[in-house]
Amino acid sequence: MSTKVNKTAIGAFVLGAIALLVAGVLVLGAGKFFTHEFVYITYFDGSVKGLNVGSPVMFRGVKVGSVTDISITADPAKRELKIPVIFTLEPGKFKGAQSEFRRDAKSIQKAVEMGLRTQLQTQSFVTGQLMVALDFFPDKPANYVGLYKEYPEIPSIPTSLEELAKTIENLPFKEIVENLNHTLAGVDRLVNSVDAKKTAEAVDAAIRDTQMLVQNLNSRIGPVADNLAQAARSADAALVETRETMVAVRSDTQKVLDGAQLTLVSAQSALKQSEHTLQAYGEDSRLVVDLNKT
Repeated sequence: MSTKVNKTAIGAFVLGAIALLVAGVLVLGAGKFFTHEFVYITYFDGSVKGLNVGSPVMFRGVKVGSVTDISITADPAKRELKIPVIFTLEPGKFKGAQSEFRRDAKSIQKAVEMGLRTQLQTQSFVTGQLMVALDFFPDKPANYVGLYKEYPEIPSIPTSLEELAKTIENLPFKEIVENLNHTLAGVDRLVNSVDAKKTAEAVDAAIRDTQMLVQNLNSRIGPVADNLAQAARSADAALVETRETMVAVRSDTQKVLDGAQLTLVSAQSALKQSEHTLQAYGEDSRLVVDLNKT
């Protein structure tokens, strides 16, 4: 009887443990076992130091996936090494206008045609960790590598530093240095030529002559300025004297005019008196006759 009880207890314990295990998986896994993730691949040419398995895949600051594999492979066509990076995207992160990512993994190629690209970006300047950034760059061409056909490929673009390094690398430094050497040689010939030396001597002589002329003018301007000042003072005094003279003349003239006016008034009075006297003598008076003749 005791043996049957033990088997029952053991069976119940096992079933309970299995139930707890399933419940824990469902809770802790948050349903990931029932979530379908899309797998993609991208290729990088430069160093991926700081990028690791588990590094985030970000779209404008939102984590949409994770890196699952990093390796090195050769590109026979271009005879160069490539670094394929495999990553997953969670379709549930894309909603609204990007809901087609949830329905069909191949539909992401539509986004690639619209300019979707991958790019390595710094996740932390302190630790130097990198991440895979997704964003739209419609002006960047889609350069496919196509070494692994089992995964849809999202083309990558170089980082800003890689583009700068490539631009500097493509600069024609040799031609620039040669042109600079030719220019310096021409300047050296010009500076050391006989004509240049003569020109320099002529310029130096002209400078000395100019300095002497300036000194001469300075020595002459002083006395001239003094004479001009003296002449100005004399002219000012003459103007003052002339003004005073004009005032005096005006006063004397006024007096003469006043005297003449008095004399004229006296003469008019005398003439009137004479007329009265003549009228008293009559028209036949000898004096009147003589005056009329006159």
